[in-house]
Amino acid sequence: MAGDGGDMSDEINVHDRSIAGPHGPIPIRVYAPKTTISLKNGLLWAHGGSFTGGTLEMPEAHWVASQLAQRGVTVVSVDYRLANTGSRYPIPSDDVLAGWEWILTASDELGIDPSRISIGGASAGANLACGAAVRLRDAAETTPQSVVLAYPVVHATLPPYSRDLEAKTEKLAKDLRSLPDAVRMMSMDYVGDEALFSHPQAFPGNADFEGLPPFLIINSDLDDLRSSGEALAAGLALASNDVCVIREPGTHHGHLNRPESAEATRSLNRIVNWLLRI
Repeated sequence: MAGDGGDMSDEINVHDRSIAGPHGPIPIRVYAPKTTISLKNGLLWAHGGSFTGGTLEMPEAHWVASQLAQRGVTVVSVDYRLANTGSRYPIPSDDVLAGWEWILTASDELGIDPSRISIGGASAGANLACGAAVRLRDAAETTPQSVVLAYPVVHATLPPYSRDLEAKTEKLAKDLRSLPDAVRMMSMDYVGDEALFSHPQAFPGNADFEGLPPFLIINSDLDDLRSSGEALAAGLALASNDVCVIREPGTHHGHLNRPESAEATRSLNRIVNWLLRI
């Protein structure tokens, strides 16, 4: 797909490249506006896929990044290593951190302001983005301007549900649910050792939240994993962090993978507004 913006090629530049990482080369895809943007915002983005799947081609990666670039945000989408290839924690996290280090170093080349670069992701990618922010804070390195998370799963086992979430998920078909056993299996796929379920960088819902950047959290309404995003938002607020948390009405988990839907467009607009105003 290098150099191919599809039917958006007149508006954005899209190209593939490879960057160095601690575990070998990491594929990335850069989406850049063709027009000069005064704010020069950047975003490092990580797709979802339960830590074992997902690609740069999926709508949650390509459509999101393309739309953001059309609206003035330069996006670097990172193709981190997956757990189903044996790349368990910390390898995917290290790949995302390498992507963060690269976008900072390449900010002049990309035409973005290094002080206006955020990090974000969806679902498992949201875990990796949040974990990277925690790791950068813990290492006293440059942290993102903000963290943007779509339907994040940042706990190895799901926190208690709100009454609203419990009532809504009970009515869902089984194939639309993320039940406790499935979430535990996903977590084991990622870390390979239950002793790491409480690790604050592998599962940043366990982290100390003080001193983190502002967060935008968009939770899917009809989604068991909403309990993780809501618990994260509550913990951030209790630690006096700036956090904007939104429950996108009527949506199921992964709704950014349905770009034809009004709900996906609404969430995309929320992300754009956040990035351009923060």
